[in-house]
Amino acid sequence: MTAAAAGGATRSYGRGARVLSIGIATTGLVTFAFFSLASYALEEVDYKGITLLWSVMFLIISIIYRPVEQLLSRTISSRRARGWEGGHPLRTAIAIQAAFAILFLAVALAFREPIERDVFDGSAALYWVLVVGVLAYAASYFARGWLAGHSRFGLYGGLVLLESCSRCLFALAVVVGVASGQSAVALGIAAAPLVSLVVVPWALRGREQGPEQDVAVGEAGDLGRSTRFAGAVLAIMVAEQALLNGPVVAADATAQDAALAGFVFNVLLITRAPLQLFQAIQTSLLPHLSGLAELGPPAREDFSHALRVTLLAIAAFAAVVVAVLAAAGPLAMDLLFGGDFAYARGGLVLVGLGMGFHLAAGTLNQAALARDRAALAAAAWLGCAALFLLWLALSPLDDPLLEVELGYCSTTAALALLLWLIERSARGVRPLSAAE
Repeated sequence: MTAAAAGGATRSYGRGARVLSIGIATTGLVTFAFFSLASYALEEVDYKGITLLWSVMFLIISIIYRPVEQLLSRTISSRRARGWEGGHPLRTAIAIQAAFAILFLAVALAFREPIERDVFDGSAALYWVLVVGVLAYAASYFARGWLAGHSRFGLYGGLVLLESCSRCLFALAVVVGVASGQSAVALGIAAAPLVSLVVVPWALRGREQGPEQDVAVGEAGDLGRSTRFAGAVLAIMVAEQALLNGPVVAADATAQDAALAGFVFNVLLITRAPLQLFQAIQTSLLPHLSGLAELGPPAREDFSHALRVTLLAIAAFAAVVVAVLAAAGPLAMDLLFGGDFAYARGGLVLVGLGMGFHLAAGTLNQAALARDRAALAAAAWLGCAALFLLWLALSPLDDPLLEVELGYCSTTAALALLLWLIERSARGVRPLSAAE
């Protein structure tokens, strides 16, 4: 392809990112509303059960399903950039996704009693919501990867927005009195991914058709590389979930205050909501960068430009968030979540800074994946996550919440630096697939 093609890809990326950002920005706000409504609808200990269910579920699905989403997004977009419109390797991705889902189900059923007793305090309802929800998200994340690879960002945004809105309606029903109790709120978490799949018929309209032999040949050559790529992304997802959900699980397991895990979760929502917002940019960024990486030198400046613009936008956004938290963070947290817990202003500012570093790391991670540097990126994520968990275990601080806030900010800063160094070292190197 030519430099003109690279410029066209850049314009397409910009349009896709804007469209997807609208859907995911609204999704982030609705997700925040779900937890705000749930915190008012339930007692503190019951609300803790919802936050723990959410943390455990999204820890699992991010680890076992995001690799296939990223694999599909990168592989399909790279092949489209090379002009291969005839077929895309879906069988390997389906096999990986199905294997992960079956493995989860086997483990969940085998350890039902300890999960139900020790994780969910004896709640069978929360256990079954976890099982059904995780299985339902297998289809949801596969659809996301397919949509991203084909640049169907409007439908991608519609999928996640519909998922979030349907989940929020269950919490709203409890607040207004149509339903009651923890189980009713939790049911929305399992129902949401199933409801979101109604966009799939629209996604299949006008999809690319091609001879079956093209797909089979492509898959035979891609099997080993796809497996390695998925394995590296799986490691990255494990590390990211350790950063986001590790503190919640650790607080629930070690704190004397049964409600502390809920407060830790509330603080980390400062990061979760923007991460969901910038998921739009990162989702559109990976297929865009993967396509540019296939073009080689003509697209090198476009690749760097996309990273610069995204990182500058993140810096500006993080500065606004930190300023708001410094001015009104404790008051905002009290209004949103109620309860008797006092959130320290300095700790909230640390989480805001960490959020900015985390978003930057996520952006640089997409560049590493596009350039076939997934293994190096995985090593950086795993190393930083291990240091964070070690800090939580050995920290001399008496305040468990400040311990999380300080550790999170420091860890994400180190992670962003490492991924930036990986990006610098990879400049000018074309991915392996480009040489085929």
